[in-house]
Order: sequence, then C-alpha cells, then structure tokens
Amino acid sequence: MISWFEAIVLGVVQGLTEFLPISSSAHLLIISQLFGWEDPGAAFTAVSQIGTEAAVIIYFRRDIWRIITTWVRSLYTPELRSALDARMGWYVIVGTIPIGFFGFVFKDQIETVARNLWLVASTLIIFGILLGLADRLGRKVKTLENLRFGDGILYGLGQALALIPGVSRSGATITTGLTLGYNREAATRYAFLLAIPAVLASGFFEALDIGSEANVSWGPTILATVIAFVVGYLVIAWLIRYISTNSYLPFVVYRICLGLLVFVLLFAGVLTT
Repeated sequence: MISWFEAIVLGVVQGLTEFLPISSSAHLLIISQLFGWEDPGAAFTAVSQIGTEAAVIIYFRRDIWRIITTWVRSLYTPELRSALDARMGWYVIVGTIPIGFFGFVFKDQIETVARNLWLVASTLIIFGILLGLADRLGRKVKTLENLRFGDGILYGLGQALALIPGVSRSGATITTGLTLGYNREAATRYAFLLAIPAVLASGFFEALDIGSEANVSWGPTILATVIAFVVGYLVIAWLIRYISTNSYLPFVVYRICLGLLVFVLLFAGVLTT
C-alpha cells in the first residue's frame, strides 16, 4: 500500500516531470524501484496527472476559455470559423482521437508489459535523441497561426506514443511540432493544450480502479494529486519562459544519461524489470 510519505514524494516527482520532456511515468517507476516501493500502477499515475492538468487549465485559463467560447460560437456563426481560436478547438479534438483510440485498444498492455524498465530505459534514450534532432534541425518558423488539420493529426499521433512509459507526453508532442517546423513556444503551448482532454479522460477513467488495486488507496492518491498540481503550475510558468530563449539540449542530455543509468542499474541487479 502506498504510504502518505510515498504519496508526497511521488506527487512532487509527478509535478516536476509531467511538463518537462523527460517522462513522468518513467520517473515514478524508477524512483519507486530505487526506494523499494511497489509500482504505483497506471491508475495512480493517471489520476495524479489530473493535478498537473488542473495546473495547465489554471495557467492557460484565458486561452482555454477563449478557444471554447469561440469554437462554440463558430458552430452557428460562419464568419468565426476561420478564427484561430475556433480552429484550435477542432485541432485539439482531432489531435485527441489517436491517443483515445490506441489507449483503448492497448489498455491491458499499457498497464502491464509496457511498465518494464528495460523498455523505459530504451525509450528515454531513443526519444531523447529524437527530441535533440528535432530541436536542432527543425526550421522553427511556424506559429500556431500555421496549424492545420493535417498537423493536428500528426501531433495527435505523436502524443499517442506517450502511452509507452518513458516516451513523455510533452516530449513526444513537442518533438512532433519541432519536426513539423513549429517554433519552440508554439510546439510547447499546443502540446500542453492538446494534453488536457486526453489526460483528464484517462484520469477519471482510471479513477475507477483506485481502491480496487491492493497497493493504492484514495487518501494518498488525492494528496499526490494536490501536490502535483502545485508543483506542476510552477514548472509550467518556468518552462514557458525558459524555452523562449533556450534549447531543449539539457533535457536531451538528461534523458540519455538517465536511460544509460537505468541500464547500468538493471545489469547490476539494483533495479528489476
């Protein structure tokens, strides 16, 4: 059973790593193993992510309200349909379809065989390298005004890769955006907005399993979710400022080093699959 102390630590880790392109699910798995704790499981991870997504909603509340109201009005006001906010509503909907589909089809594998540290170490390194290449070689000239349905679908497919622990939801979508030629701020902002419906739906769906899993109960899960919200909000504010003038190279290096460290610890028997 996850203790209150474990919930505090995991909540802080969730808040710190959810928005950085370094994979929160990987960190939750690795830290749990290092401290000899039980795997918190997919349900705990999904529900605690509600806290971080609440931080996104609060931080981008004006953008979200503007997008929702303009999108709704555009349904009966044709002249609004070309407005960016109206289009953004459709792009978020379209971009959410892939992760919803693959999450439903591969739910059992995501909750069992995919939670493997050999796989996590591999994805940390591989997708770290891909992020580095996209950040270095991407043209970074497009803004959100350039977003179209095709790009929205590709963003969604990138986000769907984050169903694999170690990939990173923000990392996969940001990498996709940079590859498509979007600048860092546009890629990051859309990645955050695109994650909202997927994470909230997953969190509330997985909440049905809280209490039924032997090692997870509601009290510690709620505590971790609240902590993840507070820490996550601070991380969003910092990251948005950081990427306006800096590259993703530090995160690339961190991912590769962490992946290599996990491999070493697995070979040494300190960590197990």
